[in-house]
Amino acid sequence: MDAEADNGGECHAAQVVGADGEMDGAAMERFAAAAGLPSRGLSYAVVSILGPQGSGKSTLLNHLFGTSFTEMDALKGRHQTTKGIWIAKAVGIEPFTVVLDLEGTDGRERGQDDTAFEKQSALFALAVSDIVIINLWCHDIGREHAANRPLLRTVFQVLMRLFSPRKTTLLLVVRDKTKTPLEFLTQALKEDIQKIWDSVQKPEAYKEAALSEFFSVEVTALSSYEEKEELFKEQVGQLRQRFYHSIAPGGLAADRRGVIPASGFCLSALQIWKVIRENKDLNLPAHKVMVAAVRCEEIANEKLRHFLSDKGWLELDAAVKSGPVLSFGLRLRAILDSYLSEYDMETMYFDEGVRTAKRQQLESSMLDHTYPALETVIEHLHVVALNKFKSDLDQSLRSREGFAAAVCQCAQAAIGEFDAGLRDAVVKHVEWDASKVRNKLQDHIQTHVESVRNAKLAELKANYEKLLSDGLAGPVQSLLETGERDSWACIRRLYRRETENAALAFLASLSEFDLDQTMSSKMVSDLREHARSVVEMKSREEAGNVLMRMKERFFTVLSRDRDSMPRTWTGDEDLRTITREARLAALRLMSVMAAIRLDDKPDKIDRALITALLDGGPFSQKRSVEFTYDPLASSTWEEVSPRDTLITPVQCKSIWRQFKAETEYAVAQAMSMQEAHRRSKNWLPPAWTILLLAILGYNEFMFLLRNPLYLLGLFVALVLSYAIWLQYDITAYFRHGTISALLTILSRLLPTIMEIVTAIVNMSQSHNKHSANRSHHPPPLHAQSSKNQTWRQAQVVQYQQSPDSPSSSSSSVDSNTGDEA
Repeated sequence: MDAEADNGGECHAAQVVGADGEMDGAAMERFAAAAGLPSRGLSYAVVSILGPQGSGKSTLLNHLFGTSFTEMDALKGRHQTTKGIWIAKAVGIEPFTVVLDLEGTDGRERGQDDTAFEKQSALFALAVSDIVIINLWCHDIGREHAANRPLLRTVFQVLMRLFSPRKTTLLLVVRDKTKTPLEFLTQALKEDIQKIWDSVQKPEAYKEAALSEFFSVEVTALSSYEEKEELFKEQVGQLRQRFYHSIAPGGLAADRRGVIPASGFCLSALQIWKVIRENKDLNLPAHKVMVAAVRCEEIANEKLRHFLSDKGWLELDAAVKSGPVLSFGLRLRAILDSYLSEYDMETMYFDEGVRTAKRQQLESSMLDHTYPALETVIEHLHVVALNKFKSDLDQSLRSREGFAAAVCQCAQAAIGEFDAGLRDAVVKHVEWDASKVRNKLQDHIQTHVESVRNAKLAELKANYEKLLSDGLAGPVQSLLETGERDSWACIRRLYRRETENAALAFLASLSEFDLDQTMSSKMVSDLREHARSVVEMKSREEAGNVLMRMKERFFTVLSRDRDSMPRTWTGDEDLRTITREARLAALRLMSVMAAIRLDDKPDKIDRALITALLDGGPFSQKRSVEFTYDPLASSTWEEVSPRDTLITPVQCKSIWRQFKAETEYAVAQAMSMQEAHRRSKNWLPPAWTILLLAILGYNEFMFLLRNPLYLLGLFVALVLSYAIWLQYDITAYFRHGTISALLTILSRLLPTIMEIVTAIVNMSQSHNKHSANRSHHPPPLHAQSSKNQTWRQAQVVQYQQSPDSPSSSSSSVDSNTGDEA
């Protein structure tokens, strides 16, 4: 229930603890807000009053502080007026003074045995009040069982439940003062109080504690309000003066240890009453910290809410999302400082440790909400700096500037711009470690540098590899095709020359990339390895065509002489020696292609191949002397690593068998041509047979001379034979055998005679026409002869292509006969 004073509503009174002992926290909050208590900081005092029921406590407070507590109406009898605890604001007193009117003790309404509420309210008054007024009847002083002794005993007993209590001022107000001087009353009261203090059972920690450590005892006396009202009011006015500036040094409430700031008073009172009602010991220092924690937390949360809805912050946050913001750090710092300053002002009277901790939490919470924006700003700066580095580096490289120098210059410029933006963006409240974000930018720059460097190095390496490939592939192939003894020596010289030149030039090009020695050496080593791989690849490619190359080499040596002129097999050539030379050349070609010899190590491949394949069979004498086993009965070569092996010994053996099978026909054909040439030279009988025929045929010869007709027939036969000789290449026919030659001549004899007769008839007719018409001339005989000679050479060539096939000869004859017809 609220009551207002008659002075314009400046005094507010509210019941905060009901008769049932429950505290109304909402009523206390309303009182504090209406009275303006939260804004007072530490400039306020709390006064409470204890005393027997009906002792005039409320009347004293109303006259002393101008409050409007309900007073007892004496005309209606003496009864309980104040129930529970009431609160009000003192009127016209500075500092701001809170007045608590407590329910009287020793009331009949609660009974003799129900003293729990008395102790609870007394403990509450000691815990929250700077000044505790104890209202006493003057006529009870000096009595052993008067009301003042139980009241003081109650105060001292509940005092023991306060852990490290602060020093409280006990103002003993003696009511209805008699003629006894005040000093005697004061002495008697202090003696009684000391006796009560000594008799009260105290905890071990306070057994030897003096009363002065806990209380500052003051005594005053007032006349009877009912009998001497004017004097009472005058004395109350004098007492009122003592409450002015009560919290100042030397004031009535001089001990201000553990005071709760005004904004936390309601919360503190509520929590203290809760602990008292639960019958627990009250730890005021810990309670002070708890109240500070709760209030500072509330204030911090309020400031955080206001910050999150701040228009300036919302505009700044929106601007950051769209791009970089100039002076971001300064603008954000101004907003944060304003709310932190407000927090400091509102919490300046709370416990310093709690206040500082909650301030840090507030600052951290606000920064947590601003951190995404700060990260966005830094990300913008990061992107801008990285893009600047990339564009500057590309431009520098296009201008042919050295790679390492360009990277260093562009990186310094980009990081410098990033640092400047970072200083503008970072807020002073954050202990920002700029090295982290700078290292991140440097890492991204280094990643881009590595990417560009790798691309440039790959391009440079590819160029030099192509240069090496062009310089080695063709010449190596040409040298391998020659198959000479010094082919690999020439290849080694070529390989070393090209590799060294390329390596030196490549190393000079790498100097601009500022690579470490290990990296440079590795890249040069890779280039050398590429050169070797080119030689190996070309060697393996040629080794795959070794059979074809061997046959080409064999046919070249077999069919051409030392002057590279085509051979004519006249029968005088040493075909066996030529064939051996041709096979030896092919074998040496296979020896060259059998293994890679870039290491200039001696080997026995050539001798093994010649010994095993050319110098006889497995029982040849040379082989038995040099090799104790078959040198080709293995899958590896001696002194040659598997990596450098192109053709294994077993493969060489197989290739050689195939080679011999495919070249035997050429050798046999050469032998046939030699044999045919020899036979063409020996188609006439021997000289002794001719002499014998001349001697034995002398009579027949003389017979022909004596008979001209026989001689004419012989002449005609000779002419006809000459014509046939001119018509056919008789010598060529006899190269392939006498029988086949005679058969061919006989098959073509009749068609030839018919042609001759036809030619004679045509010549006769032409002669007649020429005689009749001089404009035509007979065809020259040599033209016909030339035509016949051409036809005859074609027939010979055709015959040579199939010299061993009688059926082929017959078909050729038939074809020619058809053509002549």
